Amino acid sequence: MTETAISLAAAHRSGSQTLSETIERTFQRIDAAADPAIFISLRDKADVLAEADALRAKDGAELPLYGVPVAVKDNIDVAELPTTAACPAFIYRPAIDAAAVARLRAAGALVIGKTNLDQFATGLVGARSPYGTPRNALSADLVPGGSSSGSAVAVARGIVPLALGTDTAVSGRVPAGLNNVVGLKPSLGLVSASGVVPACRSLDTISVFALTASDAFAALEVIAGFDETDAFSRALRLGAMAALPTGLRVGIPRQDDRLFFGDANAETAFSDAMRRMEAIGATLVDTDLTPFFDTAKLLYHGPWIAERLAAVGDFIAKNPDAVHPITSTIISQASTQSAADAFKGLYRLRELKREAYRRLAGIDVLMVPTMPLLVTLAELEADPIGLNTQLGTYTNFVNLLDLAGIAVPAAIAPDGRPFGITLLAPAGRDAELASLGAAFHAATGLKLGGLGAPQPPLSLSALALRSGEIGIAVVGAHLSAMPLNHELQALDARFLEEATTAPDYRLFAMESLSPAKPGLLRVAPGSGVPIAVEIWALRAAEFGRFVASVPPPLSIGTLTLSDGRQVKGFLGEAEALKDARDISSFGGWRAYMASRI
Repeated sequence: MTETAISLAAAHRSGSQTLSETIERTFQRIDAAADPAIFISLRDKADVLAEADALRAKDGAELPLYGVPVAVKDNIDVAELPTTAACPAFIYRPAIDAAAVARLRAAGALVIGKTNLDQFATGLVGARSPYGTPRNALSADLVPGGSSSGSAVAVARGIVPLALGTDTAVSGRVPAGLNNVVGLKPSLGLVSASGVVPACRSLDTISVFALTASDAFAALEVIAGFDETDAFSRALRLGAMAALPTGLRVGIPRQDDRLFFGDANAETAFSDAMRRMEAIGATLVDTDLTPFFDTAKLLYHGPWIAERLAAVGDFIAKNPDAVHPITSTIISQASTQSAADAFKGLYRLRELKREAYRRLAGIDVLMVPTMPLLVTLAELEADPIGLNTQLGTYTNFVNLLDLAGIAVPAAIAPDGRPFGITLLAPAGRDAELASLGAAFHAATGLKLGGLGAPQPPLSLSALALRSGEIGIAVVGAHLSAMPLNHELQALDARFLEEATTAPDYRLFAMESLSPAKPGLLRVAPGSGVPIAVEIWALRAAEFGRFVASVPPPLSIGTLTLSDGRQVKGFLGEAEALKDARDISSFGGWRAYMASRI
């Protein structure tokens, strides 16, 4: 049985699967994987079962990740387990969970264990750990990707539906691309980094691995939030997943910037991905990536390498024999950097960021290959640093430029080898990226991870609703920026999406009311017109208060949308609309009101 986080939480709430069954199955899958390099440490199964017992006393409807098993990268603190950052001599036992882990648990998730990584999160390949190299879930001769190797493989093998990683240069994206899963890299500061062993503290973020973009975003909704204990935390608006907007413009690397280092299969797969993006309604725009590539050079060949020295340099100096030789070589480069170099780097980054954002100004999203080539373990052994650098071609600039990103599967070659794309946009656009990622992934028809199981049906509206919320379609004075929208805002309603009704309704203007309001009347199927609406989400109690405040001749009924979905929404009483003006030809209240100006 393939379990996504969303479906598994729903199964627990309905009682069709018990928490104990899920936990037993999770540990059975760990045994079946027969790969001791995935996890560095595991919780005792009895402790997880005891935590599940305590969870049953809570209301599962209020827990968005009710009973969902999760894995955590071993540079993120979990109170019961040691933190090693893949260096046995570095080990310590945290007294409390990292902030993100605490949020997961508060949402009903069950931590299973700590996953392997490139030591001190320094590497893109997943092969720089004294705990071994996790086997790539699709092709055992390929590197698993790093640094969050264990987290990506644990999800791809179906051991857990969600795992936390970290991402500084690439660590939440390349492992996803190499294992045919989703890797969501949030906007910097959106998720607290309290309780995370830093790599480059100013660039680090916790990331999420999942089988689907919907699962990844559900986890992000839980772990996102401002944290006063984290000096790099930012109060960013998350938003919600929604249907794709019309007129979407997706930037792609111009021809000269499509670098694949001789991997013809990757080049073909990216061309196919561009065609698929067009097929789901996007317009492609060639984009000059020169400032992006120049920015990437600053990460490992500029002063930012000194941030890694600031994080673990004292430990390395005292324990030189405890550190992986390649990790030590990379971090030791910082000794050549001066304070003046750091300031020069900051100045150069400002210049490059301005140039890069000029390129982004004409597009909504930038689409790039997650990795430009596939690397085998044998090839890596022959060139451990050069190939590592090539894997980061389309990733190393992202956090330096303050971009949000999501890596999604794009193709599986006949020989079973994967290819993925990454979608990027300025910070704060996480929900838009997840929505596009979900639509693109669904359009591929690819199986999930390394499991050979089909993707679940995609319903962005259902995904946007959190546990305990009800969606409502508003058609008139409650629309955004209209006179009564404040009533929704006062109830902490969340905007989800713009939509249209099925052509089964007509719209009437009741101008005698104050303020003027429309009345939506259901007519014979197909004899009406599509009417523009907005979908908002309300918690159940607030929904009840809102409905109770709706005055006659309006009422709340069930509307059918143009895509067949049904949602609660405003309707007018037929008797009250007999003498009202039919304004259906305007297609919506906003267009009608604009015509009166």
